[in-house]
Amino acid sequence: MIEVLAVFISGLIIGSFLNVCIYRIPRNESIVFPGSHCPECHQKIAYYDNIPVFSYLWLRGRCRHCRRPIPPHYATVELLTATIYAICYINAPSLSLFVIGAVFATLIIPLIFIDYYHFILPDVITYPGMALGLALSPLHPIEHWNDFLTISVYDMLNVHMNSPIVHSLVGSLVGIFLGGGILWVVAEVYFRVRKMEGLGLGDVKMMAMVGAFLGWKLAWLTTFFGSLVGSLYGGFLIITQGKTLQHKLYFGTFLGFGAIVALLYGGMILDHYFRV
Repeated sequence: MIEVLAVFISGLIIGSFLNVCIYRIPRNESIVFPGSHCPECHQKIAYYDNIPVFSYLWLRGRCRHCRRPIPPHYATVELLTATIYAICYINAPSLSLFVIGAVFATLIIPLIFIDYYHFILPDVITYPGMALGLALSPLHPIEHWNDFLTISVYDMLNVHMNSPIVHSLVGSLVGIFLGGGILWVVAEVYFRVRKMEGLGLGDVKMMAMVGAFLGWKLAWLTTFFGSLVGSLYGGFLIITQGKTLQHKLYFGTFLGFGAIVALLYGGMILDHYFRV
């Protein structure tokens, strides 16, 4: 119980830093300097006003100095990060698997909120994310890589490897290409049929990152979840607000939440429902 609490508090602290990333990365600002300050009055935020969640509640969601409202997503990001960290720690069969899950969550959460507010998925997160997913895969694969696609890669290369590390690396590479590849195909078909861009390359690179961490099966499950929720939300807007099919949606946000579901419960879903 104490360990879970420590992980939860760590998640709150990391979530507070992710709020800095969410605000500054789209503006091409340093995430290190200057220190925490109010974006409206630029007053430095004291340490006692920078305690995750609690300071937001204590100040009633307003800056101490200028009294401007603090966006509620600040507390949401902190709680979301802490909750995912705690669930990963409780469910993970090993410390290395928890670390992989926590790193993935740390990357995906800023993408969710940056896309929601700015309709961009920065390369500064997705490219290093692909590399990290590939580099961390040998520690403890999140998904078992002994599937027909990974085996097919060995067959094409006429290579026979029994090393778990090699299997993990190949599986992660397959996840990168198929995770991003399926979305690239969808985007290309949409463009050729509708003669307009429906998905940006940012979504493709984001899903390649998801594939690097979770493997191709959970990447495809993520795409299914994201597409389903995005379609339902788009339909809701069409019915209630008279939006058209040309209305721009933050698809990366839906994919990001789908990736979190896949991270936490994807294995169980595949095992119990799809039998993949």
